[in-house]
Amino acid sequence: MTDSVLDTVRINFDTHTLWVLNLALAFVMFGVALEISMHDFKRLWKSPKPILVGVCSQFVLLPAITFLLALLLQPQPSIALGMFMVAACPGGNVSNFVAHLSKGNTALSVSLTAIATLLAVVMTPLNLQFWGSLYTPTASLLNEVAISVGEMVRVVALLLGVPLLLGMLVNYAYPQLAKRMGKLLKIASLLFFVVLVFLALYKNRTIFFEYIFYVFWIVLIHNLIAFFTGFSLAKICGLSPANVRSITIETGIQNSGLGLLLIFTFFDGLGGMALLAAFWGIWHLVSGLLLAGFWSRNTSFENEYPLVSGEEEH
Repeated sequence: MTDSVLDTVRINFDTHTLWVLNLALAFVMFGVALEISMHDFKRLWKSPKPILVGVCSQFVLLPAITFLLALLLQPQPSIALGMFMVAACPGGNVSNFVAHLSKGNTALSVSLTAIATLLAVVMTPLNLQFWGSLYTPTASLLNEVAISVGEMVRVVALLLGVPLLLGMLVNYAYPQLAKRMGKLLKIASLLFFVVLVFLALYKNRTIFFEYIFYVFWIVLIHNLIAFFTGFSLAKICGLSPANVRSITIETGIQNSGLGLLLIFTFFDGLGGMALLAAFWGIWHLVSGLLLAGFWSRNTSFENEYPLVSGEEEH
């Protein structure tokens, strides 16, 4: 396989299906936002440290470490750009569920999802442009596409920011209705989104099966490093076990669905990028649930590192 092959492969994704995928992601974020209240943000003013650590882990440390990993592994340019795209995205929409299963601080996880999603409107395009331009092999790809950071900000705002604000508004005005709608809508819209991604992969199954084993090990290493990044930073900062778990999960489970949409919108389904983001979207569910299963059964963590005052799990 030559470098040029995967970097020129395009995943077929028609315009109609792309719009449906956009709507599905918007509904996923709306469902997540229905469970977010202003009380979650007020709590952060009393104890902002975990949020600051989580945001730093997601938007500063992970992209920087991804850059170092790309230098070490030297993957094909389109694969490397896919790595930068995933690292630039906010936490994934299933992270709150996984944090709950892990006996982490669910309130912190939900708050991080909300704040990271809002910050992603600006940080995702900027991080992709900055690290992608800094790494020479991907800089040429960015120059060929000539994406507009401003245009990407607009798209991310429509996909994430608007549904998030609308969901929070419904929660504020009709909290009981939001609670009932939230559980059903988040699950239903997420399943619909996953089905659409699988259909897209099925239509391109020849390309997917031909190159999946090339990206498989890269995704595994990258995802493991993402989890380790969140865990290490949270532990170094002296956070409680519940908060350590939530930040670990928020850093390791990325919104690769957003990444896929941006790849299809701005990069014409560039093969290496699309395959890496798609496989990440599958694998982080597996790795996240495995980690949740381990932590939910492991009590020695709490015994060794008891909750500190002011950081109780809510």
